[in-house]
Amino acid sequence: MFISFDNRPSDSPYIEQVWRSRSARGGSFYSMAEPNIEFVVARVAGREQVILRGPVTQASRVHCPADGEWLGIRLRVGTHLPAVATTHLTDHRSLVLPGDGSLRFWFADRAWEIPTFETAECLVSRLAAAGLIAVEGIVQRVFEGRRSGVTERSVQRRFVQATGLTRDSLRQIERARQAALLLAGGAAALDVVFQMGFFDQAHLIRALRRWVGPTPGGLLRNEDQLSFLYNAAPLFPM
Repeated sequence: MFISFDNRPSDSPYIEQVWRSRSARGGSFYSMAEPNIEFVVARVAGREQVILRGPVTQASRVHCPADGEWLGIRLRVGTHLPAVATTHLTDHRSLVLPGDGSLRFWFADRAWEIPTFETAECLVSRLAAAGLIAVEGIVQRVFEGRRSGVTERSVQRRFVQATGLTRDSLRQIERARQAALLLAGGAAALDVVFQMGFFDQAHLIRALRRWVGPTPGGLLRNEDQLSFLYNAAPLFPM
């Protein structure tokens, strides 16, 4: 595979994990659906950019340039940026944040130091202290399996506002991702159908194509480059 990934968990209440990757050559890979907001530092062809990336509602193929390096700060589900509506970032409508040419970038009319793999928490804690990162409490309570204290309609509205996805969509994404992991590990498609609660093999294929990208056969044959999210922590409790 032409992209190598590394990631680590975080003890920050705002960060799910920090990841980095490097491409040995150009090519395309499957990017799965996800409900998180990310700060991404991209270094390609001698140019460095800080990109604010939003949730993605379906899987897609993404082109990756050669000899690139990326650092990602993946915020926890329900964590959002009051200065930027999550719906304005959804489905690859990423925002490139301007830089000042001295290892800093601009966000919300202030300059911030570009983070490294080791200093991601420092940036996020400073953003939070400035009121630029917030947590949708209802979404996090439901995400953690606790009672929301509000109506189901209100829960659904808060999920869409914070993540661009419904709560049911998040559950379907997690089921499809776990199915992909089983198939990539050599499990038979019919066994995965039974284990993960799909109606039949056609239902499994539709779920994989919508939320994850590859077909069961492609996963079994290890044909395609996958992003680090396939092996990341569970997106949603099953």
